[in-house]
Amino acid sequence: MLVIPAIDLKGGRCIRLLQGKKETATIYSDDPGATAKRWESCGAKLLHIVDIDGAFTGNQNNFDAITRIRQSVKIALQVGGGIRKIGSVINLLSIGIDRVIIGTAAIEDPDFVTYSCSKYPGKILIGIDAKEGMVAIKGWEEVTSMSAGKLAKRLEIVGAAGIVYTDISRDGMLSGPNIEATREMVESVRIPVIASGGVSCIEDIKNLMKIKNLWGVITGKAIYSNALNLKEAIKIVMSNA
Repeated sequence: MLVIPAIDLKGGRCIRLLQGKKETATIYSDDPGATAKRWESCGAKLLHIVDIDGAFTGNQNNFDAITRIRQSVKIALQVGGGIRKIGSVINLLSIGIDRVIIGTAAIEDPDFVTYSCSKYPGKILIGIDAKEGMVAIKGWEEVTSMSAGKLAKRLEIVGAAGIVYTDISRDGMLSGPNIEATREMVESVRIPVIASGGVSCIEDIKNLMKIKNLWGVITGKAIYSNALNLKEAIKIVMSNA
């Protein structure tokens, strides 16, 4: 299992939100490249980058900041937030982003998702954000009638390389991940699942490690607030590999 630091971008800055609410932004850094280097130096093998502006608007407003991050580190990068057209996928892959995460469009434009998975096999992840088991879209502002598990199975069939699963009621709250919902998601598909939302301490990492075949876990606020030591978390996971 990988421990994956998150870098959320808004206006070119590194920020964190509580439960995805844009009015709750806390600014952590004006230098995304330096932040990426910090997590790389702690032993991270992959960074999870989200264009928060893009998630709400559907436009890639932080492309320059993402480019700076790519130029600053050698480790793998996955990027999501507002990726709803093939041009965005092409632009991100062209600067060396390893995998692109499609979220809202997985519900609103399934043809785009199918085409992207076919054209770029192994490069397209799907972000499934859920509230009480139902998929939320458009920066989590709209909860749909589609269940997270049903959507995951559909996307596995069309060739998605993996699922980034977020329980939005836990995100940024340091309240602990939803272990049971995460386990259900992992067991519902055969493609890799990355858990996100609620990680608050090293015990949460240890609990997630108990989920068989969980591919990775994303951590954001916990490492920025020093509630979780990233280097320690990575060491514990590697020692149990």
